Amino acid sequence: MAKVRDYLVLLGIAGLVIALDQWAKYLVRLNLETGETWSPFEWLSPYARIIHWKNTGAAFGLFQSGGLLFTVIAILVSIAILYYYPRVPSSQVALRFALALQLGGAGGNLIDRLIHGIVTDFISVGSFPVFNVADACISIGTAILIAAMWVEERRARVQGVEDLAVGMGDEEEAKERESPAG
Repeated sequence: MAKVRDYLVLLGIAGLVIALDQWAKYLVRLNLETGETWSPFEWLSPYARIIHWKNTGAAFGLFQSGGLLFTVIAILVSIAILYYYPRVPSSQVALRFALALQLGGAGGNLIDRLIHGIVTDFISVGSFPVFNVADACISIGTAILIAAMWVEERRARVQGVEDLAVGMGDEEEAKERESPAG
C-alpha cells in the first residue's frame, strides 16, 4: 500500500507539471505565430516576454538535430525515475519532489515530441535561451536533487563523525574498566 501511495504522489506532482506545461504550450500555439512575441507591458519586453519558438533539440535550444535521441532519453529517464522513486526513503521529501518535477518535465516535452515532432518553447528572459515550463521543472528538479544529495551527504558525514566519537568514548570506558585499580 505504501508503494501505491508513493506512486500516487509522484504521478500527482508530475501530472500537475505536465498539465501546466501542456496548457501553456497550447495557449502559445493557439495565440502566437511561430516567432511572434507578446509582452503584457512594453517596458517589460526587453527583460521578459512570451515568444512562440519551435525546438527540435534539448532544453534551451541545445543540440537542435537530436530530436529522436532526446525522445529516447526522455523515455529512459522516465522509466528510471519510476523504478528508483519508491526506493527513496519517504523522509527524503526534497529528493522525491525533485524526481517528480523531473518526471513531469520529461513527460511534458516527450508529449510534444511524440505529438508535434518538436517542443514548443515560449519563455524568454533577457538574452537567456527560450524555454518552457517542462524545461524549468527539469532544471529546478535537478538543482533540488543536487542540493538534497549534498545536504544528505553532509548529514551522513556529520553522523559518521559523531558515531566515531561515541565509539571512541566507549572504547576508552572499556579500557578504564579493564585496567587494574592502581
